[in-house]
Amino acid sequence: MNIGIIGLGDMGSVCAKKWASRGFAVFGSDLPERYDLLIEQFEGTSVTILESSKAVARKADFLLYSVEATNIGPVVAQTADSVKYGCIIAGQTSVKTPEIAAFEKYLPSDVHIVTCHSLHGPAFTTEGQKLIVVRHRATDAIYQQAMQIFEALESEIIEIADYKMHDQIMADTQAVTHMGFESMGTAWKNAGFYPWDHGAYSNGIDNVKILTTLRIFSYKAHVYAGLAILNPYARKQVRQYAKSESELFKMMICEREDSFRQRIKAASEFVFHGIRDFITLDPEIMKDFKMAEEAGNYMPNSHLSLLAMVDAWYQMGVNPYENLICQTPPFRLRLGIAEYLFKNEVLLEETIQTALYDKSIRADDLEFHSAVREWASIIEYGDMNGYLSHFEQVKGFFADRLQEGARQSARLIEKLTQ
Repeated sequence: MNIGIIGLGDMGSVCAKKWASRGFAVFGSDLPERYDLLIEQFEGTSVTILESSKAVARKADFLLYSVEATNIGPVVAQTADSVKYGCIIAGQTSVKTPEIAAFEKYLPSDVHIVTCHSLHGPAFTTEGQKLIVVRHRATDAIYQQAMQIFEALESEIIEIADYKMHDQIMADTQAVTHMGFESMGTAWKNAGFYPWDHGAYSNGIDNVKILTTLRIFSYKAHVYAGLAILNPYARKQVRQYAKSESELFKMMICEREDSFRQRIKAASEFVFHGIRDFITLDPEIMKDFKMAEEAGNYMPNSHLSLLAMVDAWYQMGVNPYENLICQTPPFRLRLGIAEYLFKNEVLLEETIQTALYDKSIRADDLEFHSAVREWASIIEYGDMNGYLSHFEQVKGFFADRLQEGARQSARLIEKLTQ
């Protein structure tokens, strides 16, 4: 079967090279101004670069749209009349609702739709990474053909029967997770300091927070914007995270210890009670990965971002361990450090006391609180341009350390998941 890829950006290129190495005839295209660059990029491979997306569609028996979620509709509409009869159609967007809507609106009814979503960034090869496959419209025989192509990527395939379920899981594992780390980065940017220069951010958990934040801001803004704004399930979850954070913050500044403890206890029992297979992050490994050359004097931390995340899961009735089937590295790390905090009674008690009574950390908590409100408002209003602008401002603040942060976070993920 000929494989066609429309969109040879980061992820499209990774898949194209992998399929070509496995003996498939691969044809691809991207924007016209990138044609010469792609010819050079794929020199020495068997990938054939064509000048137009229509030309790719005419060649493909299996056609992958690897474009931004915001552009999926126009690109599908532009190529629909060139798609071959009986073609297998897939999309590589992280939000399936607009993707499936575009496929059903513009493509002929005789095509088969078996879509996918790679749960990793372009810095990783496809081998051993998680790949979601969603059978939307296909016979058993066609589905098996599609699966053979996906299996050639050598990823760990997760089959999900419904694209709505995909988006619901992604709202929790990605949209809210990213917003939490983006809020931390925004708070540090607004406060005007790098967290690795601050004593309150020098322990194992905070090393993970910092590296994951830098990892997220090292990628492209449109990926996260699409996840948050185009996913119909994301706003509800983002709204609850913002509400949980706000209510906990109010209890902290009013020093309402009884209410605060009751809330934390209820959330902890809901999320962690009865769990057999904990992630169990190694504290020594977390301490080893840090951005600071020398650790500052240790200061307790309120860990408001993690308390709010666990409370939000509790308020929504979401069991995050059930979503590990579709885990991404940032989500696994976020759940892992939340688990580490709540399972360590001494650390949790120190966190509660700090949150309620330590005024030295209150300014940082206020910055985080404001940042959560900013991101929640942008997502609530569906402000795509605002999201991109906000992201790029924070990215610029950390620009000099993003590459190192992404490198260290990749090593951290490898170590913690061994």
